[in-house]
Amino acid sequence: MLFFDRLKDPDLLLQLLIFLCAAASVVAVALPYLVPDPLQKRMKSVALERERIRQRERDRLARGRMLRAEEKPFIKSFVALFHLTKWLGIENATAKLAAAGFRGAAAETTFIFFRAIVPISLFLLGVLYLFFVNAMGYSAMARIGALIALLYIGIKMPEVYLDKVTRDRRETIRRAFPDALDLLLICVEAGISIEHAFRRVSEEIGRQSVALAEELTLTTAELAFLPDRRIAYENLARRVDVDSVRQIVTVLNQAERYGTPLASALRTVAQESRDMRMAEAEKKAAALPPKLTVPMIVFFLPVLFVVILGPAVLQAAKNFF
Repeated sequence: MLFFDRLKDPDLLLQLLIFLCAAASVVAVALPYLVPDPLQKRMKSVALERERIRQRERDRLARGRMLRAEEKPFIKSFVALFHLTKWLGIENATAKLAAAGFRGAAAETTFIFFRAIVPISLFLLGVLYLFFVNAMGYSAMARIGALIALLYIGIKMPEVYLDKVTRDRRETIRRAFPDALDLLLICVEAGISIEHAFRRVSEEIGRQSVALAEELTLTTAELAFLPDRRIAYENLARRVDVDSVRQIVTVLNQAERYGTPLASALRTVAQESRDMRMAEAEKKAAALPPKLTVPMIVFFLPVLFVVILGPAVLQAAKNFF
């Protein structure tokens, strides 16, 4: 009771209010420095990838072969010991990993490693549950079928995760690419070269899409070190695999080969990209009413019936009973 009596003291309440305001001010000032910045992290990885491309091109020119990245020793030795690349490798694994944002030989080795570890882990958990925890709950055929299903799910789970990451990455790129085209058009009309334009756009678009900033930065590095610009453009289209990006790559290749005006072509492609984004938004908006029909029938209409018919039912019940 003494504590609650002291809460009635105006001086104490004023001190508590001042303390809360001061604490909120400190948290508001310190919070931006405590939250990690994903853009800086990804751009740092892009810088490392750019340095790797530079070293790879120097090595190719000096010795005529590509420089390979080093994997983690444990994962590398595990994959090599059981020849997992031969048994668990997938077609175009490098291209699929690059489309998801994972690059280098280490990423492919790690992916194959998890394709081996995940099914083994699920299989052991299934054996532990089916034969020890719940030994009498299922028949022998059901147990064997469940273990086979767990093995298959474990093998496919890394691929499903990779496909999901790739779809999310492409969606962020698709949404931010019209704005990137507008920035690229401004840079080209200002007289900036295409390499510097890509670099400038990657710096500005990173706040909206880290994945797109990463891809543009890699394209800038490839434009600087590859012998042919068309190879860098085609690599961008292959990594991203978005219709708007493939279209702009075709425009850049035509401008590179035939000398067509780049600014007018970029303006047309940028307008088409904005129209496509608006059409996609209108399509989602048009699909919203049918999706809301079932929730409205299940949740809204019964409440409306109760509100509208409830007083009449109560009045009728009072008159008859």
